[in-house]
Formats: sequence, C-alpha cells, structure tokens
Amino acid sequence: MNEQEAPEVRLTQYSHGAGCGCKIAPADLEKILASALGQLPDPKLLVGNESRDDAAVYDLGNGRAIISTTDFFAPIVDDPHDFGRIAAINALSDVYAMGGKPLLAVAILGWPLGKLGPELAARVVEGGRQACHAAGIPLAGGHSIDAPEPFFGLAVTGEVETAHIKRNDTARAGDVLLLTKPLGIGVLSTAQKRGRLRAEHQHIGTDLMTAPNAIGTELGKMEGVHALTDVTGFGLLGHLAEMCRGSGLNARLRYADVPVIPECRDYLREGCHADGALRNWKSLAEKVSGADNMERLLILCDPQTSGGLLIACGEEAVPEIMALCSRSGGVASRIGTLRADKSDALIDVE
Repeated sequence: MNEQEAPEVRLTQYSHGAGCGCKIAPADLEKILASALGQLPDPKLLVGNESRDDAAVYDLGNGRAIISTTDFFAPIVDDPHDFGRIAAINALSDVYAMGGKPLLAVAILGWPLGKLGPELAARVVEGGRQACHAAGIPLAGGHSIDAPEPFFGLAVTGEVETAHIKRNDTARAGDVLLLTKPLGIGVLSTAQKRGRLRAEHQHIGTDLMTAPNAIGTELGKMEGVHALTDVTGFGLLGHLAEMCRGSGLNARLRYADVPVIPECRDYLREGCHADGALRNWKSLAEKVSGADNMERLLILCDPQTSGGLLIACGEEAVPEIMALCSRSGGVASRIGTLRADKSDALIDVE
C-alpha cells in the first residue's frame, strides 16, 4: 500500500487513557492492594511493596542485588514506533530510579488485531527494541494478547550493588529536592488526544519522554543522594507524598521553581488537562496546602509519562548532581526542601 492509500492511524484514539495517566488513582490502589495475608517474611527481599517504591529488590548475598519491575500503558502518542520507545524507556526508568542498571527486558503487548493489524504492532515492538538497544540490553522475549485496547510495556530485570540501592523512603530532614524534567506531559498528551496539539508542539512531549533517566545509575553511587524516585502517573505531588510519608518528613515546595513545559499553560487555559490530574488531587487534597488555584493543582498533579527523577539529597551533593545532569544533556531544578517538623500538611506549596 502506498502512502496515498494508507489511512492515518491515531493510536491515541484507541484507548480511554494515555500513558501513565492510565494509572489507577492512589486511593483506589490502596483498596486494591489491601490484604490480610501480609508479606511473606524473606530477609533477602530488600525492597517490596510496603513503600510503594519503583521496583522490587532482592539480595543475592554477594554484595549485589537483583531489581525487578514492570510497566505498561496505552498509547501516549500516535506514532507506533515512538509509542514503543516511550513505553520501554518509561519501564527502564524504574531500574534507574533504584540506582541500578538494566540487564534485560521482556515485552508485554496487548493489541486489537481486528482494528489495527499486526503491522502497527510490529512497529511498536520495534520501538521498544530500539530503546533496549540504546540502553545496552536485549529485548529477550515477551508475551502478547489480542486485547480490546492497545497497550505495551516491559518487564525489566536489573542489578545494583546493595550499598548503592536508592529507595523512595530514606530521605533526611534538611534534604534538597531536585527534579530533572519539567511537568506538563499529561496536558500535552490530552491536547493531542483531542486533536488540538499544534504541529509545532508535536515534538515537545516525545523529546522529553524519550530522554532516558540513565543518570540514576550514577546517582546510586553518590552518598549524598538519600532518596530517589521517578515522577510518573501520580504526578509530582503524588510521588513526593510517597517520599514524605515513607521518610516521616514534610516537604516545602516552591511553585515558582518547579520546571513546567511553557506551552502547556496555553493548553490548560483551553481546557486541556488530564483526567488523572483530578483523580490524583482527590487522593491528596487533605495532605497539601498552597495548591490554591486550578493551574497549580493541575500542573502539580499532572500525570507524567517517562517523567523526570525526583532526588532528595544533602546540600553538599547539589553541585555534583547538577553537573552530572548537565553532562547528560539535562537539567536538575531545585524545587524545595524536606523538614522534620510536623505540620498539618504533608506538602506545603509556596
């Protein structure tokens, strides 16, 4: 079929949600994960589900540990190859957020064959394979089903020295908060899904989402980095709240310092916001003070897909981290601090 005969396929029209905006809201997730059984005791399970961390970590007993994670979602962009790359890079990020290095991945694919056909699915998988190749690991297999909505992702196995594991619940009072990517992916993806994303803005989200968080491996080696997580479907406030609860701390966030994709503010004024942002806020409203207007709320709760790393570190580590980000072509923005004083709000937004 030549280019004139081939109909344009918009993948985002085949799913009710997009990217990490498909995530189940934190309050509902708590109900789903509630269990009377509890976790089987295993001293080698260094990180399990109790802290809602980015991945599980299992001690191999020789100073090294295995990282195990999975992540998949519905299309966040219309191009199949880009969708595959983004989904794969997002899954790899969970390993980097633990301070580790990926070893191999297997694919997870759901595809409505009667609507979209195998050729488009092959392009999605190829995008995932390219992301794995760029990370220096094999896409070693996978599993696929014929599904009513398309989805794709990876299950990733990684490794890390036990001394270099970075958790999301080990931040310290006085730590500085750094963020490595701007917010607003959910706003742009909503505009795209509604057919309102302007042509000159098409590349912005894709460029950000295909930028890997590989610096997490180096952050794992830094003693001054005390806690680490990536910002995805629960938005900045959701993932920061997890860090605060797990560490027994409160956060002071400076809204003016939070990096935001400039173009997304225009789309917010046009009514383009992800439904997931409001779901996230519903789970957080009683824990946050200062998110007192709609723009703040929608940006700070905006679900990110393949978002940046949220870093809690000592003041002395900030220059080294910023230099590391700069060498990798990115930027680390200083957005707030963590405190031990107990206020009514878990997060204060200034």
